[in-house]
Amino acid sequence: MPGPDGWDDDMDADGVQGVPFRPMSMSEMLDGAIAGIRRRPRTSLGLAAAISTVIQVASSIAAYFFIGDQARDEVTPDVLMESLGAQLTLTVMSLVLSAYGILLLSGMLAPILGRELVGMPIAPRQAWRDAKPRLIRLVVTAAAVIGISLGALVLPLVPFTLLVVGGAHPALGVLAGVLGFPIGIGLMVWLYLLFVQAVPAVVLERQTVTGALRRAVALSKGRWFRTFGTLLLAMLITVFMGFFALRIPFLVVQLIFFGSSSGNDATMGALAVDTVGRIVSWSVVLPFDAGVIALLYMDRRMRREGFDLDLRTRGRSASAIARASIARASIARDQNGSAPEAEGGEQSDTDHGEGFIDLWRTNPLPARPGTGANQ
Repeated sequence: MPGPDGWDDDMDADGVQGVPFRPMSMSEMLDGAIAGIRRRPRTSLGLAAAISTVIQVASSIAAYFFIGDQARDEVTPDVLMESLGAQLTLTVMSLVLSAYGILLLSGMLAPILGRELVGMPIAPRQAWRDAKPRLIRLVVTAAAVIGISLGALVLPLVPFTLLVVGGAHPALGVLAGVLGFPIGIGLMVWLYLLFVQAVPAVVLERQTVTGALRRAVALSKGRWFRTFGTLLLAMLITVFMGFFALRIPFLVVQLIFFGSSSGNDATMGALAVDTVGRIVSWSVVLPFDAGVIALLYMDRRMRREGFDLDLRTRGRSASAIARASIARASIARDQNGSAPEAEGGEQSDTDHGEGFIDLWRTNPLPARPGTGANQ
């Protein structure tokens, strides 16, 4: 029967897609990310809760030991400056870890959103089955995107640091700082947006880490400002929901029970409530940001490469194209005398996953030996 947008979808496909199978506007990508959470809450919120718990508990433990007892018990100018410096460092560390968590989650949710996009069925634990073969490269690719962005931020600040450490004239240090900080922030934002689509690419296209980074550059070409606008809107929504709406109840509890208290027990209690609040808020907003990144990648595939038109010309549905790909792979295995079919003649979950992945591969031909691409 004709499916969404007139495409003939199989009966076993999901009934209503969360996002349209065509190039999307900014609002459609934002709505699609929310629809993905609403349609698959157990998968999206469960993965986000696991990642958020690790990040926020680690941040809270570091905060308790890094700030120190003096900053909690007495207030002097020196201790105050040390406390502010420590809190700034912890805030930056928490933001970096949160950005890394968003990238990891975008890679894990990309197959789920991709299946919904093309109208293919989604089995339980499908996100894990699709992402597991590329989990190590997903971790490395996300780290590479964060590392490149932070390196771009730090590099322009090297002259400022050297001048301050070397005891140069204060005016030179101020000049180096005034020039270095804006340049560093600009380079960091530019490179992050340039490479952010590498994370979905490494999972869906089975790319190597360097191949995924090159794909991200190719997909971002000519659309950097659109990517910037979409992620900026997503960030504003995240800030409002994560730092205001969802955190307010926990801040009220902190003020009521620990606002006028002092001592180690009060500090532990306030920190515990704050940690729970951050876990809850980030568990909700992380899948939204991750979904927007995954949908940005899919939108660029459709706008730049005509991914949607290509699938429409190859078959009557994505499921049919995937089954044809599985059949070709089975024939090739039979000819090579390798892995037999599962019992009852049914194809394994791995086969079905590879059939879906073949839809996204830009070049499903065998890669050069030793590269690991397309595997």
